[in-house]
Amino acid sequence: MKKIALTSLVAVFAASTANAANIINNNPLYRPIKNQFYSVTAIDSHSEDINKWGLSEEFGYGFTNRLSATVSTRATQSDWFDHTSWQNIGLELNYRALDMGNWKADVYGGYGLTPVWGDHRPFLDEDDTMYGWTAGVRGGYTTAGWTLAAHAQYVYVNTESFNWGDDGVRAIAAGIDGQLVLNQNWNLNAGVEYTGILSDKYFGITKVKNAGSWTGELGVNYNINNDMYVGAYVNGELAHATGDWEFKDGFGFGVKFGAQF
Repeated sequence: MKKIALTSLVAVFAASTANAANIINNNPLYRPIKNQFYSVTAIDSHSEDINKWGLSEEFGYGFTNRLSATVSTRATQSDWFDHTSWQNIGLELNYRALDMGNWKADVYGGYGLTPVWGDHRPFLDEDDTMYGWTAGVRGGYTTAGWTLAAHAQYVYVNTESFNWGDDGVRAIAAGIDGQLVLNQNWNLNAGVEYTGILSDKYFGITKVKNAGSWTGELGVNYNINNDMYVGAYVNGELAHATGDWEFKDGFGFGVKFGAQF
């Protein structure tokens, strides 16, 4: 029996690559150009469980100025490594379908799995590991001073990679992200996303009671130069899991470092 919470499960596969100008500064429409690599590393925790920390890595490459690929993964530890887990790994392909002046639009598709290994789980445990597919679109308007982008995506998760049966979990996610450039070095980011479960049942057994959740994030970034930045952020969640909308206790926080080369 799968023990993973639906909201956490969908969050793994709903995470999309943040892909405007060829300056890496946490812009929501950033993408690498041809033959360019980029990396974004993040460390995060939560005010309600500061003994638990997560390490995330997003590594991408531009095959052309329009087509790129990204590999992402995440690991967690708690109580000074008494508990460790390789949470997920995913692959995404992204194509810039529209590149018309200030207007940008991407289509993307991805595949991922969770959990991978650790915390009393064997590697790719057949009784625990979930596999997911994502298809989405992201587009917006970007200038030298600000960027506004929206995205929407469909997520399908099941116990096997190519199991398209009715016992899988289907979800949608949609949101808006923005960036405000303060000066050459500093910028602010903000975003909000809704994730909703479309399936009536959880793998054909348990009825889904979670109508969805809203997540929001605020961040500040410092551009070291055009090829590197550091940032800090906080986030929170409003969930509908028990019949009422309720804010989850506490808030998440973290730092990140991005570079392109």
